[in-house]
Amino acid sequence: MPLIFDIKRYAINDGPGIRTTLFLKGCPLRCVWCHNPESWSTQPQLLYKKGKCLRCGTCVRLCPQQALHLGEEGITLDAGRCTHCGLCTDECPTMALETCGREWTTEQLMAEIEKERYVMEDSGGGVTLCGGEPLMHPDDTLALLHALGQRGFHRVVDTSLHAPRQVVADVAAACELLLVDIKMMDAARHRLLTGVDNALILSNIQWLAKEGHDFSIRIPLIEGVNADDGNLTQTADFLEALPWQRRTIHLLPYHDMGRDKHFRMWSTYNPQCRVMLPPSEERMQHATALLSQRGFNVVIGG
Repeated sequence: MPLIFDIKRYAINDGPGIRTTLFLKGCPLRCVWCHNPESWSTQPQLLYKKGKCLRCGTCVRLCPQQALHLGEEGITLDAGRCTHCGLCTDECPTMALETCGREWTTEQLMAEIEKERYVMEDSGGGVTLCGGEPLMHPDDTLALLHALGQRGFHRVVDTSLHAPRQVVADVAAACELLLVDIKMMDAARHRLLTGVDNALILSNIQWLAKEGHDFSIRIPLIEGVNADDGNLTQTADFLEALPWQRRTIHLLPYHDMGRDKHFRMWSTYNPQCRVMLPPSEERMQHATALLSQRGFNVVIGG
């Protein structure tokens, strides 16, 4: 069963129209700037909102594994002891603790999605699978896509394409559109900042274009990481050479939403203190012009 950590209704940035977006847990990348770091693990995990904590110690007393401790900084977690039994989250009086990730059956998810069918259909929308990385769970992802297709929903998959070619082929054949991230073109820098090489990703993009599958490119634009003219020109060179019909690039301005989420996970955002800044309006317009001049349809935002 798929492990879902969020369901976003009335989404307008995850494909055409108004959509319901399912966020699957688990990702092979570790992007320093990731705004969904709670998606990395393939297992349920405990999250903590310090600002809501009464420091009452209820969770500490109830935990059968003695995984929680109360100190000067509030609640801390010994993750190796936690079994995700749910006692702490069930009894926390202010919901300062919550479990991220819940298993759903396909039938349960279809019932949730059907609640917004008419809104999605009237707007030309549908359902988007996001993450995390949906292609990390091909069986669950394909089961969901096939169920959605049987019910007539427009299907989009948001992916890094860091996956085996056969998985890419199977998923591409089971959806109407792929939203594909390109982080940066330099392989060594990509490995440094995401934890993986980009050779497989770029190869899969080339294959999608050659096979005629429909996809859009999304670039998280980050000053200090990939917003420079050199990277944008290399990206344009790569994409321009593809037999790609849609030719749409979404520029997604960087934000540090992941900072608070890391705090809630008892981890550290950008631990190496790498320079990462939101692009200025001037830089956004310059990037748009640079890519537009190469014949791409450039959209700011999702």
